[in-house]
Amino acid sequence: MPLFHLTHDSFNRIDATRFDAMQVRERRDLQRLLRSQLDVIVPECMLLAEEFSSWEDSRRRIDLLAIDKHANLVVIELKRSDDGGHLDLQALRYAAMVSTMTFEQAVDAHAEYLRRNHREDDARAALLDFLEWDDSTDGSFAETVRIVLVSADFSKEITTTLLWLNDEHGMDIRCVRLRPYAFRGEMLVDVQQIIPLPEAAQYQVQLRERKNEERRVAAAMSSRDRTKFNLTLNGVTEERVNKRKAVLEVVRTLVGAGVQPDQIAP
Repeated sequence: MPLFHLTHDSFNRIDATRFDAMQVRERRDLQRLLRSQLDVIVPECMLLAEEFSSWEDSRRRIDLLAIDKHANLVVIELKRSDDGGHLDLQALRYAAMVSTMTFEQAVDAHAEYLRRNHREDDARAALLDFLEWDDSTDGSFAETVRIVLVSADFSKEITTTLLWLNDEHGMDIRCVRLRPYAFRGEMLVDVQQIIPLPEAAQYQVQLRERKNEERRVAAAMSSRDRTKFNLTLNGVTEERVNKRKAVLEVVRTLVGAGVQPDQIAP
């Protein structure tokens, strides 16, 4: 939907523009501003690092790496394009790369960020204070890696892929659209989370938790011992008896023969 400037007499349409047309750069402008105002795109998060890379291929760098109040890592990737480019594949790759990060490695990453920005803050103290922990062992660290993609808009291919990953595979990927508008020689930016829609976010969290529980139950069932036994008791043979029933029948027969329950080995 377009934006309008409301006056006493009318609604005056404000035209959408492009970041490149307004000479706005990804790293120099968008990334620089968002690193100090993460709440514009993702609430209650602390920035750990910028242009983060702890792997051999130095060309691959996470634009912004943050952490939320639940000690989950948040990979944030930015594009000023109107289709999101290849943000989805890129961010998934980065999420996998940082999924094994420890608390101490997060402290080191934040210390390096502070050093590069000529700040003398204590990285460990800052992280513990944000998490409201007294010590690094107070909670589980980086159990989940969240992904936040930020772009002027997103292609249907990206949104379809991300909805599938969220709904069917229990991932937490969000798309935040920054749509620029030209107004009286200045630029306005409409910030909207489009995946998941804010009003549906809680429902999707519950749905994701339910599906994860269903997967855990299915995994537990698939790991059960389904061996079948041919059981012969008192001269009577019963074929293809499951383990639980076989044990029950053996114990029942032994007790019936006068064996005390405490004499039956567990």
